[in-house]
Amino acid sequence: MIDTMFFLLVFFMLSSLSLTNLLAMPVNLPQATNSMKQNNLDFTISIDKAQRVFVNKQPVSLEQVGDTLVTMAGGPTVDLGKASVVINADETVPYGIVIHCIDEARGVGVTHFPLATAPDTKS
Repeated sequence: MIDTMFFLLVFFMLSSLSLTNLLAMPVNLPQATNSMKQNNLDFTISIDKAQRVFVNKQPVSLEQVGDTLVTMAGGPTVDLGKASVVINADETVPYGIVIHCIDEARGVGVTHFPLATAPDTKS
């Protein structure tokens, strides 16, 4: 019985590994000297209980949020309209500070603001 279960486990592990390559064909990509580097445009703005603001764990002031996002994205030529900024604020933080951070990010072109929440443990 244990041998059968072990065999099934190995079978499913190997078959799942082979499925990861089904979506892409192996190709040799051409090289270009003027290709643009694609930036990862996912950021997190965190605000702790003490109302300190962090952009991707880097402490910043409220007024520096927009400039920090532009710098982290790669400069003013990057289109931040495709960026996503997760707002991760402590539940005790005043609403005005959260809105100020969103407003700073909107000022540099960010339009997507998912809000981080914890799962409800009361149910």
